[in-house]
Amino acid sequence: MTDLNGKVVVVTGAVGNLGRATIDAVRAAGGTAVAVDRSQERLDATFGAAGDLADALLLGDVDLAQEQGAQAMVEAAVDRFGRIDGLVNTVGGFRGGKTLGEEDLDTWDAMMTVNLRTTLLACRAVVPVMLGQSSGAIVNVSSGAAHAGPARLAAYSASKAAVLRLTESLASETKTQGVRVNAVLPGTIDTPQNRAAMPKADTSKWVPPQDIATVIAFLLSDAARAVTGAAVPVLGRA
Repeated sequence: MTDLNGKVVVVTGAVGNLGRATIDAVRAAGGTAVAVDRSQERLDATFGAAGDLADALLLGDVDLAQEQGAQAMVEAAVDRFGRIDGLVNTVGGFRGGKTLGEEDLDTWDAMMTVNLRTTLLACRAVVPVMLGQSSGAIVNVSSGAAHAGPARLAAYSASKAAVLRLTESLASETKTQGVRVNAVLPGTIDTPQNRAAMPKADTSKWVPPQDIATVIAFLLSDAARAVTGAAVPVLGRA
């Protein structure tokens, strides 16, 4: 069983399907969660009112596309717990459906911002804390599309490929200093939103967010202490 006892794990995009599943997995393994989201209202509605995260820290109104937002997130977590043992970057988005020539630059900017920039800034803010501890684990969420860009998904797949390259470079920079950095590459995630958008799809081939979260929790744990710079496919039956 994955053991995260005594570990403080920051989870961005906490209100999203994968974010919620990751927080559940962290807590089930004995870890303490720092739940981060763009909206304090969404955080309170999802976790606060039910008292589900009484032992955790809820950080809302955090814009991770801005350097000051990422830094404030880290400072709040350290102020509360004195350390950060794990970071999971689940913040992300998806747009697609047009050819490279048809796709507008706003979509490219949006994908690079929500998928790459948020991951970059969160990592930059957390890494100094982990280096100071000589320990820590980061898990970034890339995509199966990072390895082979599908037609009409150039902006999305390019942004997720950039997340993968960022992961590999950061892992190389920190591997001798006690910090591990890995990525998971999900296939189509079985969420209510995806089911609504693709009502005729064979959802039995999709991957539940809980299954991805299980892999993330393992990568955060000491059981994965020999693993860094990895790109772990979590594709379901696709």
